[in-house]
Amino acid sequence: MTLFDALVLSLPARHSSLRVRVWRTLKETGCGVLRDGVYLMPQEAPAAAVLGKMQTEINAAGGSAMVVELRPKTGPELAAIRKLFDRGAQYGALLQAIGAARASLPRLGATQARAAVERIQRSFTRLAETDFFPGPAKAQAAEATARLERDLQDAYPAGEPRPSKRAVRQLDPAAYRKRVWATRKNLWVDRLASAWLIRRFIDRDARFVWLEHPRQRPKKAIGFDYDGAQFTHVDGRVTFEVLLASFGLEGDAALHAIGQAVHFLDAGGIPVPDAKGLETMLRGAKEKIKNDDALLAEATRIFELLYTAYSA
Repeated sequence: MTLFDALVLSLPARHSSLRVRVWRTLKETGCGVLRDGVYLMPQEAPAAAVLGKMQTEINAAGGSAMVVELRPKTGPELAAIRKLFDRGAQYGALLQAIGAARASLPRLGATQARAAVERIQRSFTRLAETDFFPGPAKAQAAEATARLERDLQDAYPAGEPRPSKRAVRQLDPAAYRKRVWATRKNLWVDRLASAWLIRRFIDRDARFVWLEHPRQRPKKAIGFDYDGAQFTHVDGRVTFEVLLASFGLEGDAALHAIGQAVHFLDAGGIPVPDAKGLETMLRGAKEKIKNDDALLAEATRIFELLYTAYSA
């Protein structure tokens, strides 16, 4: 049978700061409220010692407090006390916050997106620490939090390039044919779109190498979408847009429209109506296909359909 400690208290009059401090401490540590002035904590809970500290502080301030042991005698009594620690409503609110965060990731940009996910992670950790009788709600929230972290990694993979300050120069496509092109593995929007663009409009015989780390780039391979690559983010442009500008493709209205969607999904900014649909299709492909070569083949079909629709 689970044992509980109960803090029975009466706070001194005209001591509002103590009242606020006690209330906040007991709330943050997850105490159950049996009735006004009686707060419970399972004896095995890591924060159970806080009741003794509150007792000492309240008595020193002229109030009255004592910690007594509460021992439920029957199953129904234990169930009634455990209901005081039900975190279902808090987990429900957290799931709503996770849903809102998932929807906002593409438009936030990497820095704000990571900050939003970290806030969710901290909220889940704090709630889990006060969930003394965890059940399905905690498991559901843990899975949703993990899924949000995976979405963040998909949208903004580690090693995302920092914008370069160098100028974008017009290049001769003839010098970039039958080449090896290299970028980071675990492809996502900008790299998928850029690889499709390269093979479709720049180098039809392009071969691709997916790198664990940029320093593994084969000699003479053309790097794209990583720090130090020949083609990467420049000022406000993502790699796809830099390739468009470098090879004189900006005048193609369909490619420009795709570039706007890729920019929004990769770096945030102005929302683009078709971006969410593109992201959904690419995410479905990524969930289904774990091999980068096969993923690019599937993404190629998606970008071809998008290009055809925009061209029409």
